[in-house]
Amino acid sequence: MHSEKLKNFLHKKRQAEQSGGEERILAQHEKGKLTARERIDLLLDEGSFTEIDALVTHHYYEFDMQNKKFFGDGVVTGYGTINGRKVFLFAYDFTVLGGTLSEMGAKKITKVMEHATRVGCPIIGIADSGGARIQEGILSLDGFASIFYHNQLASGVVPQITCSIGPSAGGAVYSPAMTDFVIMVDKLATMFVTGPEVVKTVLGEEVSFDELGGAMSHGKISGVSHFVAKNEYHCMDIVKSLLSYIPQNSTEEPPVVDTGDDPNRLDNNLINIVPENPLQPYDMKEIIHSIVDNHQFFEIHELFASNVIVGFGRFHGRTIGIIANQPMVLAGALDIDSSNKASRFVRFCDCYNIPIVTLVDTPGYMPGTHQEHGGIIRHGSKLLYAYCEATVPKITIIIGKAYGGAYIAMGSKNLGTDMNYAWPTAQIAVLGSEAAVRIMNRKEIETAKDPVALKKQLVDNFTEKFANPYVAASYGTIDTVIDPAETRPAIIRALEGLANKRERRIPRKHGNINL
Repeated sequence: MHSEKLKNFLHKKRQAEQSGGEERILAQHEKGKLTARERIDLLLDEGSFTEIDALVTHHYYEFDMQNKKFFGDGVVTGYGTINGRKVFLFAYDFTVLGGTLSEMGAKKITKVMEHATRVGCPIIGIADSGGARIQEGILSLDGFASIFYHNQLASGVVPQITCSIGPSAGGAVYSPAMTDFVIMVDKLATMFVTGPEVVKTVLGEEVSFDELGGAMSHGKISGVSHFVAKNEYHCMDIVKSLLSYIPQNSTEEPPVVDTGDDPNRLDNNLINIVPENPLQPYDMKEIIHSIVDNHQFFEIHELFASNVIVGFGRFHGRTIGIIANQPMVLAGALDIDSSNKASRFVRFCDCYNIPIVTLVDTPGYMPGTHQEHGGIIRHGSKLLYAYCEATVPKITIIIGKAYGGAYIAMGSKNLGTDMNYAWPTAQIAVLGSEAAVRIMNRKEIETAKDPVALKKQLVDNFTEKFANPYVAASYGTIDTVIDPAETRPAIIRALEGLANKRERRIPRKHGNINL
């Protein structure tokens, strides 16, 4: 009798492991895609996966659904380890009814999300889904709503990472957007609220799946995707690298790694990276790579709003979030997209106790009707809010230009930054010399006998007074001017001095950031 029950159990177990069956698994492979369980095996340490709810099925009977039951019901859920660190995860299973979300599938996902937040482990979602299961109607829609609610509950408590390796449409795109990081696989992943057919019907616009919502579109244009992976293997490598920099949850400190890099290492070539002419561009990444441990910088949102650089590096083994202007793109000016990109990254770092280092070389906020009408005031204020709100150690180094509102927004002293340094090449002013003289001395120049000579003299005088960091240093808004060669040890000493920083704020429900 017991043998029959055991035999029945093993049969069901094998059925669950086969998901939608051999034919559908073959079809998945023919598309150049791995199955949900193969993806989990690729991501997790070998033999570490424990599946939850493998025998769940839907309980819907309309539209002949009683004859379309599969164990797991379109999503594989459970937990395991990545390089020894526990994570909870769910993977949509495209071999079961196209990975569509059912009522029971949503319950499976929210169950692992609840487990993850209770025990303080990252949540990883692998998306390959046809969206809401049409046959289940409102039950499927309510399932998505429940997932969104749990995304919000987990936000700022445990890191949430999305791997998009197939289609995500309609409601299926909003859960990834609520997570901390989205990785999309090029040529396989698509995300859109409405597909190409609806776009064509409603707007008469012809657009391909990839153009509308492919990985490169979201990586470069919309900013939905933080990383564009070359393939599924690269995608999982990105997850592993990302997790190596961040803590398990908001109560922990970031991982400390013995990198073997001398904390007192100098680089006498750093000052030569910055051109004599402040209008000439240079690559800020050269400076970043020089000062971080072992020259390793893990960039995030590399393709999107590249006039600002964000990512993780290590200083003396500890994870640090880096935000930097990029003079190679738009002269390093802040615009709508870069303000959103930088402020979101600042807030992530603050959630997870990651100190922030800001490198500044910016001529200001981007001018023009496109920016003003697009809401640069509203979006630009997010960066101010994010820096003001952040209570982690904050260190700012002004390398070149720091003009106007952008000087303020890029981690200035009065936003609550702990240590503010400047190179001798720093220029801190309301405006650049030419623009300032044009405004302050317009009438004087117009009536001068030799307006060209007078303008040059006035510009030279303004430059001599403000194209340096010493006025700011005299008021203490720059704590000290440093030799560029000593940038790395100066940052490490500051981080060590701020290691026990604790800052209490006035109790409140939450602030009201200008979204």
